[in-house]
Amino acid sequence: MPTPQTFSAPDGTTLAFHVSGTGAPLLCLPGGPLQDSAYLGDLGGLTAHRQLIRLDLRGTGASAVPDDSSSYRCDRLVEDVEALRAHLGLDTVDVLGHSAGANLAALYVTRHSERVGRLVLVTPGAAAAGLDTAPEERLAAARLRRDEPWFGPAYAALEEVTAGRGNGESFQAVTPFFHGTWDEAARERHAAGERQRNREGAGVFASEGAFDPEATRAVFAEFARPVLVVAGEGDVNTPVPTAAAYAGLFPEAAFVVLDGAGHFPWHDDAERFTGAVGDFLR
Repeated sequence: MPTPQTFSAPDGTTLAFHVSGTGAPLLCLPGGPLQDSAYLGDLGGLTAHRQLIRLDLRGTGASAVPDDSSSYRCDRLVEDVEALRAHLGLDTVDVLGHSAGANLAALYVTRHSERVGRLVLVTPGAAAAGLDTAPEERLAAARLRRDEPWFGPAYAALEEVTAGRGNGESFQAVTPFFHGTWDEAARERHAAGERQRNREGAGVFASEGAFDPEATRAVFAEFARPVLVVAGEGDVNTPVPTAAAYAGLFPEAAFVVLDGAGHFPWHDDAERFTGAVGDFLR
């Protein structure tokens, strides 16, 4: 892997980013929240279409741990993204946000909409936009996996989670629902993700004051740049109805549902994922 490049955040924290692929830059914001961007990889081969700029958020990957832990809050991270755009010397940049990284992308659009060319939201976290997901939406997505050998205990755990009675054990038990195929490769990716996550930062990311959904939605309603929202058919984190509602916040957003995919759709259907995103970005 190429050596990560670095730049300085406005508060002096040294941040890292990784460059791969060819073509126009696509700034990629990871989820987790606060997970090493390494899990994005080449996004299923999207490097054949675009040059991916993966940002390691502060306190993750090759980026330094900040002196002020409150700077992990999502709205505080926006200026790190803006500093990277300026460091790259780009007047505007196409942005992709995955999962919780879509919340950061949303706040970046809210504050710096003139700097965004095209916006891609992949199985987006919806807190920044103030969208709630009904428990039945998650359960309906999960029932698509009813023929899997692990379904029974995982579904029972999801019922507990959606009823507000979840604990550490039940949250771990629902993990298979996040992956289109719960095989050895998915298990290894999940284990790696657990190691790569900054748990202190994750606890701060969405803390009080991080989001102003009304202001964000108002900007979205006037955001005339191209937007693509990608959903996984079986994703219990961002079920299809929630993702569709997210797309509906923009004047004219393209919306794609990948059949059989979960929360990480580039692993479940790389060809269709890269085709949909690549075509949109062209």
